[in-house]
Amino acid sequence: MKKAFKITGIVLGVLLLAVVLILVGFIAFLSIREYKPDDVEPIQVQNTENTSAFSGDTVTVLSFNTGYAGLGDNADFFMDGGENVKSTDEARMQANMDEIIALIRETGADFNLLQEVDQNSSRTYHTDQTQQYMSQSGLAGAYALNYSCPFVPYPLPPIGQVNSGILTLTDYAISSAERISLPCPFSWPVSTANLKRCLLVTRVPIADSDKELVMVNLHLEAYDDGAGKAAQTEMLFSILQNEYEKGNYVIAGGDFNQTFPGGLEAYPTLETTAWVPGVLEDSVLPEGWRFAYDTQTPSCRLLNQPYDPESPLTQYYIIDGYILSPNVEAVRVETLDLDFQAADHNPVYLEVKLK
Repeated sequence: MKKAFKITGIVLGVLLLAVVLILVGFIAFLSIREYKPDDVEPIQVQNTENTSAFSGDTVTVLSFNTGYAGLGDNADFFMDGGENVKSTDEARMQANMDEIIALIRETGADFNLLQEVDQNSSRTYHTDQTQQYMSQSGLAGAYALNYSCPFVPYPLPPIGQVNSGILTLTDYAISSAERISLPCPFSWPVSTANLKRCLLVTRVPIADSDKELVMVNLHLEAYDDGAGKAAQTEMLFSILQNEYEKGNYVIAGGDFNQTFPGGLEAYPTLETTAWVPGVLEDSVLPEGWRFAYDTQTPSCRLLNQPYDPESPLTQYYIIDGYILSPNVEAVRVETLDLDFQAADHNPVYLEVKLK
């Protein structure tokens, strides 16, 4: 009997050692492969054949967190209190992409700022969404990664391989594009499988002018304790102010993961145990700058359940919009109500005049 116990103990010890070695090896693998972008990286602009020079004083912009075309009205998500990791099959993902492309064509905005666009990710069946958006819209594109991991190990079943980022589309000639890293609130080893947020800054020369139109595509931190969003927002304002002081026109747009002034009054927080956005106040803006957003229609919903506008558990937010430099005047800003069919966000359309 003692011999049997001894053998069992040895076997269990060997198995435990094997598990520890596998875990250590996996963490080492993720650490070696961790995405570590430079502070500033040049971005190649693609599909530039049909671009033209920008002139005039009116600019239209569409900002849309596309939810990697996997978070339509049928979806919930485990990070928001839902159950699913992958909430759509490949056919539905493609249908969501087709709807997004149709919207880009229909609105005809001068600039399209898209967030959560995948390349070669398990959750989107390794589809290159950037190429589809560019080729099917006929627009030039600049793409910056903000999430790249060979295998995200959580939850069960795991997320798997992820390559995702932000994409700016336009038919105007971009002179340069840069990826600017934002502060990352996560430390090792959590950082190895987490997002590395950034700004995608594109510069468009203005005909017969020495000024540039600077477009900033952004997607700020979501699932942090608030310190990450605050640090990223502070850095964002510093970069924007620097561009304005050069004499440029500056428009920053995207998913702030922070509710705009008046957003909580329009759509109060129903449940604080679920995801809660940060809060933006007008006082955080540099002098003369303005937010541009729409409180008449929610720009985002919580993914605690599939979309049900009749459910008392459906939570809405106003977290998508724009920041405009003092020399840019908002003419119209409207959240387009797509009833969350293709994504968990609604796109926000902006028309401005350059002063």
